[in-house]
Amino acid sequence: MSSSSNPAGKLWGGRFAESTSALVEKFSESVSFDARLYRQDIRGSQAHARMLAKVGVLSEADARAIVDGLDAILADIEAGRFEWSEQLEDVHMNIEARLTERIGDAGKRLHTGRSRNDQVATDMRLYVRDVIDGLVPLIDRIADALLDLAEREADTVMPGFTHLQIAQPVTFGHHMLAWREQMLRDKSRLLDCRRRLNLLPLGAAALAGTVYPIDRHFVAEQLGFDGVTENSLDTVSDRDYAIEFCAAASLILVHLSRWSEELILWATPMFGFVDLPDRFCTGSSIMPQKKNPDVPELVRGKTGRVIGNLNALLVLMKGQPLAYNRDNQEDKPPLFDSVDTVTICLQVYAEMIPHIVVRRDNCRCAAARGFSTATDLADYLVKKGLPFRDAHHAVGSAVGYAAQKNRDLAELSLDELRRFSPLIEADVYARITLEGSLAARNHYGATSPEQVRAAIARARSAR
Repeated sequence: MSSSSNPAGKLWGGRFAESTSALVEKFSESVSFDARLYRQDIRGSQAHARMLAKVGVLSEADARAIVDGLDAILADIEAGRFEWSEQLEDVHMNIEARLTERIGDAGKRLHTGRSRNDQVATDMRLYVRDVIDGLVPLIDRIADALLDLAEREADTVMPGFTHLQIAQPVTFGHHMLAWREQMLRDKSRLLDCRRRLNLLPLGAAALAGTVYPIDRHFVAEQLGFDGVTENSLDTVSDRDYAIEFCAAASLILVHLSRWSEELILWATPMFGFVDLPDRFCTGSSIMPQKKNPDVPELVRGKTGRVIGNLNALLVLMKGQPLAYNRDNQEDKPPLFDSVDTVTICLQVYAEMIPHIVVRRDNCRCAAARGFSTATDLADYLVKKGLPFRDAHHAVGSAVGYAAQKNRDLAELSLDELRRFSPLIEADVYARITLEGSLAARNHYGATSPEQVRAAIARARSAR
């Protein structure tokens, strides 16, 4: 169509009598952010062209020209030779227009039997799938690094906390395995998201399907989808997979934020449990002694934006009727930002964890404060026949006495301990030392060094 018969100057401009306002073009373009979908858009278009040739809608010559032309465009984009145009609105129109410039009328036939509605849905599913396939190995790296750290610190005593108060002794290795469990759930959620999204949208067209004899299952096989979507109306309007991904990303960042909070506390002189590598910290412009845990702090801060992106997508979708609405253009900035943020946060943790230095003496000294073996003394009395509530009361009284003396329970003499229960014998000291407390918790999933090593062995054999 000549420019004189298409004043709008758009690939869709035949119905319009005037050009789009420059302000509206700037307001409505998406190529400034959706250009990152170019790989997925080209893969989807090539599979579509092959399918059209298979069913006889395109000639084999046109299909070959389209596939080869798109390969050349991909090479141009990757080499930085491709000029993106806001006037062409989005990644799809930019690539299609350039393809037509390259190969002529065959490029105009590419869009037969599809709409930008199912095209973008296909691109987005391919993109999220590619992202997940990149994040899973990164999570595996972190999980492996945590296993190694847990093994190094399987015997390291540290205080376990509830309410951020010293509760019971645990091993540092056990704590690292707790972090690892969170990562494993994150991986599982991403893989669940991938399984649900891995259905081909292409073929839904604008909203009702197409009159052409398309073969959707052929395209699905070409693109590595497990099957095809069932309902064309739902297909073009569905963004559940983007919301699910952002929900999974939010939980990943929540977990990393909790780790960050612990590392920030542990790295302070008041705790002194760990040293973070210098290359993951910064100094102060005025205080020369400072070593600030910037990486954990930034991860903790970036968590808020990823949670905000999830909320943005939920609010975006909550009022939309079926089927496609232009609102859905706004699904990409929060999704892309979540992808970028969760990726860099996982990368820095994968680099940092192997180099964390644990200050074992400080961890042990902290566990020795706060009467962390009080429950062990209560359990000792219960095994001697005292009802638990009576044992709880007796030990509480012993803790109050020890606090007045500024001593730990294990530092009290046998005569002092027997003031609170005549059932206490000399064997009590094997139970109320830190090592005795840990060793006593020797069952599946518990914190004893033996169980920590058993858990590590199970994890390694399951990989």
